[in-house]
Amino acid sequence: MTGRSARGGGAKRPTLEDVAARAGVSRALVSIVIRGVAGASEETRERVLKAADELGYRPDTRARLLARNSPRLLGVTFNVQHAFHTDLIEGIYAAADDSDYEVVLSALTPRRDERRAVETLLGYRCDALIMLGPESPATRLDELARRVPLIAVGRRLREPSIDLVHTDEEAGMRQAVDHLVKLGHRDIAHIDGGRSPKATDRRRAYRAAMRRHGLGGSARIVPGGQTAESGATAARLLLDGGEPPTAVIAYDDDCAAGVLDSLLRAGVSVPGDVSVIGFDDSRLSRLSHVNLTTIGQDAGRMASLAVERAVARLSGDGRTDRDFVISPHLVVRGTTASCRT
Repeated sequence: MTGRSARGGGAKRPTLEDVAARAGVSRALVSIVIRGVAGASEETRERVLKAADELGYRPDTRARLLARNSPRLLGVTFNVQHAFHTDLIEGIYAAADDSDYEVVLSALTPRRDERRAVETLLGYRCDALIMLGPESPATRLDELARRVPLIAVGRRLREPSIDLVHTDEEAGMRQAVDHLVKLGHRDIAHIDGGRSPKATDRRRAYRAAMRRHGLGGSARIVPGGQTAESGATAARLLLDGGEPPTAVIAYDDDCAAGVLDSLLRAGVSVPGDVSVIGFDDSRLSRLSHVNLTTIGQDAGRMASLAVERAVARLSGDGRTDRDFVISPHLVVRGTTASCRT
């Protein structure tokens, strides 16, 4: 029976001693190879790794971290309903690896709020917290930042205790409105982000951008949210309210996907009848059947900065400038076109 087949049926998990016995070396030498440190010849390293693979051995990461004086853990809260958070998490893992930190994720779901997500990470004794799109009141986040270094990604705050990494919302919304006006659109609606703290910034930026083009009087904001379902509901409201706008700027790509679905079901051509723009440039927007024009946020840069700031805070960086603003960019795809009317 091979090591791989022995793992089924509730077999005992292979240990360092098992790997050492199969490779014919000491347990200490196996530990050196598994940890990737110097001290073993290339021939020995290959023999140990082959034995570990045959046995199906996997290092006990939790035990290794607990054995350290400092676990070097970065806790990350994220919302499972936000496609853009997935892009950010990928970048956070890459940046954390480069800094020799481990990442612990704690999710927000419709039945699991941000407070619980944070308490889980504190229970793991994370050295710092990176919160993606934090929704808690500013006072609560300030209290938390006094307990552990806190980096808020995607939200503006005034509290100096918190490092901020976010996109220039005003510039992003201005690019969206400019693009549509250049295509001849004048009746441009905005489906907002509901109660999201970021929604206020984008509403304000939308109104300002419309005023720049002399369209302030025709600005139209429809209550929405951060999910496809909320976008679909908002689009139905637009369609039921009479003549729909010729263009819609959704709060984010998830919301825009719901808008596209409602328009498609109603027989409204996109972009023939209505142009649609999202915000984020998440993986969702790049799918061939979505092909969404959107405002791109630099997920890789935002993730790298968030980890960089967390590590700097942990090393005692006394920097007073803690507000890092990333420039967005327009990504033109297939959901916007010249206005027919």
